[in-house]
Amino acid sequence: MEADFVIVGAGSAGCAMAYRLGEAGKSVLVIEHGGSDVGPFIQMPAALSYPMNMRRYDWGYKSEPEPHLGGRKLVCPRGKVIGGSSSINGMVYVRGHAMDFDHWRDSGAEGWSYADVLPYFRRMENWHDGGHGGESYWRGSDGPLHVSRGPRQNPLFRAFVEAGKQAGYETTDDYNGHKQEGFGPMEQTVHNGRRWSAANAYLRPALMRDNVTLTQALAQRVVFDEGRAVGVEVRRGSKTEVIRARREVILAASSINSPKLLMLSGIGPAAHLKEHGIEVRADRPGVGGNLQDHLEVYMQMASSQPITLYRHWNLFSKAAIGAQWLFFKRGMGASNQFESAAFIRSRAGVPYPDIQYHFLPIAVRYDGQAAAEGHGFQAHVGPMRSKSRGRVSLRSGDPADDPKIHFNYMSHEEDWQEWRRCVRLTREIFAQDAFKDYVKHEIQPGADVQSDAQIDDFVREHAESAYHPCGTCRMGRADDPGAVVDPQGRVIGVAGLRVADSSVFPRITNGNLNAPSIMVGEKMADHLLEKTPLAAANDTPWVHPEWETEQR
Repeated sequence: MEADFVIVGAGSAGCAMAYRLGEAGKSVLVIEHGGSDVGPFIQMPAALSYPMNMRRYDWGYKSEPEPHLGGRKLVCPRGKVIGGSSSINGMVYVRGHAMDFDHWRDSGAEGWSYADVLPYFRRMENWHDGGHGGESYWRGSDGPLHVSRGPRQNPLFRAFVEAGKQAGYETTDDYNGHKQEGFGPMEQTVHNGRRWSAANAYLRPALMRDNVTLTQALAQRVVFDEGRAVGVEVRRGSKTEVIRARREVILAASSINSPKLLMLSGIGPAAHLKEHGIEVRADRPGVGGNLQDHLEVYMQMASSQPITLYRHWNLFSKAAIGAQWLFFKRGMGASNQFESAAFIRSRAGVPYPDIQYHFLPIAVRYDGQAAAEGHGFQAHVGPMRSKSRGRVSLRSGDPADDPKIHFNYMSHEEDWQEWRRCVRLTREIFAQDAFKDYVKHEIQPGADVQSDAQIDDFVREHAESAYHPCGTCRMGRADDPGAVVDPQGRVIGVAGLRVADSSVFPRITNGNLNAPSIMVGEKMADHLLEKTPLAAANDTPWVHPEWETEQR
């Protein structure tokens, strides 16, 4: 059991690397603890709430009690299945804003500016515009990852965009192209009616080559010889063995499990490792730190017309939708139902959007519990760049134990101010004429929630993770004591070991994280192959005229 490159984790970045390394003729062995992603619960887009609530596909992680959210333990789903979290997520496709990546560069991740990463987004995409008016110049057309848009047949999708326009916000034909800011159609990783996960896009084609292999096992720690990573210790049932890497080991096990594996291997905060009886190989205090996530709440409205998805919220309709999808891969089951979105700036002086919306024509939770009111719709809303930071740490030195996950949500005073603006601005949007014929009354938070203190209590009780953890092995300069990997993904202080997944993000990006995670895998593959990076783009993204005026 050995290969040129050993990748731990068949998730978004891991699958992309396996594809590109195999394409270059290198032997690759991918270690994944989870099993098959075959079956309607994963492959049917409309069934997205099922896999993330099934222990068969999810690691089942929860945060430690969050002191600023009333001591609640929030769920933190991470994919334990082929395709990783791309097989259990909501299939929403968001690259992030150009200024996100320029911030990465300015934070010490040289070579990761927007101009540097845009060519990799283009390389990975197979974009199906569908005549919606997007700007193809900014998009890729022949990559492995199919990106499409839902039909937006429900009038509520159009009403949401029109309401944003009436409220004075921008509109955008393509938030992944020239202009992120504004209201417009949302994109999804769905192709021919199926979830187009990293497994479907990258891993399955890679495994058709005889130089790429997948093995099911639990990675326990990285094995070293004279300071160089030479393999990975894994467990299958009661048997422990070592899978050898002739060139390098790459951790792509998620922003939760990659830092856990580093610490189990002796790389991390020295005092914390010694506390658990682990020999310190490299004292890197940043391992597990810098943990970030997006929080969101559901702003729910009761509908005055029976046009929402609630009319399908019964066993007969679900069976009919499932049958249509199973036999024809079309109909309601072929979309994740997130078909309109928005990215807005919450106030003057903010350089680029700091609030994201997902619109859904039903009032329902991710756990599948519909609102008791019946017909309704909702906007998922939350701030994009919280200053709160948390940490992933070891519970013990036993690889079988779950790590401790402490997000430290809402620990910064600005978070509360941002959330008050989120709630009030969303109410303004739903109060526009475009929703006049659809809004019956507000379900959640409810009309009686008005003061700062009441909104704070609502957020404290109802905010949930948007499932975007990142940052726990951040990229930076080699002389930065808080950095874990250099801009080529190499773990600082050891040889032959890299990290490539959302844990390397210096700061969270604007929106959902699947797209930038895949991009990291694409770009890191070129670093692994010692290839010259793709030529930087010369494109200039749209910036709000108000911000340009303020800068002048």
